[in-house]
Amino acid sequence: MRNFEEWLSKFRASISGYDYYIDFDKVVGNVDEIKVELNILNSLIGSKTIEEDFERIITKYPETLACIPLLLAVRGHEIYAQDQQGAFLYNFKKMNYNVEQYKVFMRKTGLFDLLENHLVNNLVDYALGIETGLDSNGRKNRGGHQMENLVEKYIRAAGFVKDETYFKEMYLVDIEKQWNMDLSALSNQGKAAKRFDFVVKTESQIYAIETNFYSSSGSKLNETARSYKMLSQEADTIDGFNFVWFTDGIGWKSARGNLRETFEAMEHIYSIDDMEADIMKKIFC
Repeated sequence: MRNFEEWLSKFRASISGYDYYIDFDKVVGNVDEIKVELNILNSLIGSKTIEEDFERIITKYPETLACIPLLLAVRGHEIYAQDQQGAFLYNFKKMNYNVEQYKVFMRKTGLFDLLENHLVNNLVDYALGIETGLDSNGRKNRGGHQMENLVEKYIRAAGFVKDETYFKEMYLVDIEKQWNMDLSALSNQGKAAKRFDFVVKTESQIYAIETNFYSSSGSKLNETARSYKMLSQEADTIDGFNFVWFTDGIGWKSARGNLRETFEAMEHIYSIDDMEADIMKKIFC
């Protein structure tokens, strides 16, 4: 019998890797796509006749207009703005107002001021900074996949091959079709479209896997523990089918009661420390 408190004491505060913070390849790639247009707009820096120069540029090089949203840290080609003069939805892929209205946009958003007063020295460098900031917003998505990526790494290390002996993001209905199994006990008689993070197939068993990592507390943790406990109990009624849960994170320490109940009821609940101790090779034998 494993000791719950000892198991919980080894949970990690974070699993962030070096590539979690900024994806610089993506940042540089995004800026490289508009580098030529940004260099054309660089001619506006320090301009004493910026409105006239802006009109000449977008008339001769209309593709430069597509750079404008990024200068305001906006993704996409449309920006909404309104004031006492009315409401406008500016399109920066293809002009939908006259050039005078785009000058209004540039003046009122502060972009003309940024350029003519030399508040930036180079729009390529400025865009790199903005892309870096925008990419930092993607940390949540990257963080959400970190535990999945870590579990997949250990599945592969245990000798399993993607789309042959292990599968990613597989629905119950697909498991039923591929291996001719009745999983209605898990799907509420086919009413629930449950999807597992991974499915591992051995000669005699199917292992459906869920993964998550919680670095902070919240009500979701208690609900997760309860639902996975129920899922495990339902899976126990199906021959040849097992439910496996890999979880970690110090957020669980505030929800230890529900996690303990699930730990004591589930055969296959494991942490990062368990994976480092080669648990994959032991359970998927």
